[in-house]
Amino acid sequence: MLSQEGCLARRLRLWNAVPADCEWLLIADPRHVLYLSNFWIHPQTFSAGERAWLLLERDGKATLLGDNFALRSRAADPFVDDEVMVKWYDHQHSVINRDHALLKAAEMISGRLYGRSGAVEAEWLPVGAFELLGLDHENHSVRRESADLGKPGSIDLGTTLRALRRQKHPDEIAVLNECMRAGEAGMIRLREIIRPGITEFEIFRAVQDAALAAAGRPAFIYGDFRAASASRPKIGGLPTNHALERGEMFTLDYSVVLEGYRSDFTNCLTVGAPNADQQRLYDLVSAAQRGGEAVLKAGTKARDVFHAVNQPILEAGLADKFAHHAGHGIGLAHPEAPVLVPQSDDVLMAGDVVTLEPGLYVDGIGGIRIEHNYLITDGGYERLSNHVISLS
Repeated sequence: MLSQEGCLARRLRLWNAVPADCEWLLIADPRHVLYLSNFWIHPQTFSAGERAWLLLERDGKATLLGDNFALRSRAADPFVDDEVMVKWYDHQHSVINRDHALLKAAEMISGRLYGRSGAVEAEWLPVGAFELLGLDHENHSVRRESADLGKPGSIDLGTTLRALRRQKHPDEIAVLNECMRAGEAGMIRLREIIRPGITEFEIFRAVQDAALAAAGRPAFIYGDFRAASASRPKIGGLPTNHALERGEMFTLDYSVVLEGYRSDFTNCLTVGAPNADQQRLYDLVSAAQRGGEAVLKAGTKARDVFHAVNQPILEAGLADKFAHHAGHGIGLAHPEAPVLVPQSDDVLMAGDVVTLEPGLYVDGIGGIRIEHNYLITDGGYERLSNHVISLS
């Protein structure tokens, strides 16, 4: 889980990133509430999908707002000074609209906001919250391109937080490393069981069991668990009851999510021994990944990483068969900045966690994609994922 030290450090970075006259911040995106306070609701609980808001004040005070069931459903203890809880359900009376309980909690702290400059995550607040808190859209804009953003007190808080999230703190890296180890366990299990006749869904169950056992606690697992063939080289999505056939190429591109953070691994295994054409595709994507690794470091333009990954594929005359990004950032979302594409304006910075994900999809042969995860440093990178990448 996230640490108190990490949450406080992230709040300080946020305060340093907003105008000096800003006295309060209302955080509404559940990912950002987690990022700044360690409060989150596990997606496999009865309150999955519900939320709380976080009020931060310049003097350092942090207040969590929510209904009684949402706040009680916390997956870990939040690092806040106060909680404003509104009863939504008490096992005795009919329930009110649950969102009204959250608005009531906001109303209870509204007096602390009046007459003071602040900012909200406008894209996550209902219109009712603006009316209740007396906010105006002119000074609480969600649009960076808005002319009003040049006015005092106007800030795109959501975009500011997304930019700050790129530079991961030690407690975030610790959670990501747990995701990596769990993801690696699933990859190992895939190698043990892949064979003609096993279904995609059976593989999904086995990989999930192995990843959960390695994580040692409930986790959310998602991704591509599909078999590509010579006639269907690019395919993804949830597993089916398709039974793998000799000669197919099974792609496992999946994430293990713990405490909101995620790994993102990909490997492709042939069903049976690879043929010469499949091996050639593998050799090309491996060379592409190594090309990307050669330029991974703080200060490198994302577009230059893409071109380094694409170069071996371009030289092989298969550039049209590589039709997606060369990688992307990961953390609380998938994908997130930086995105490694030819027209990206992103520049790698120390603290970014990114993937390198070259792929080739060729009719008559099949499809292959591989992926590792990396922490960007000033001098290069630290590879966070250690799963074996090979065709068999």
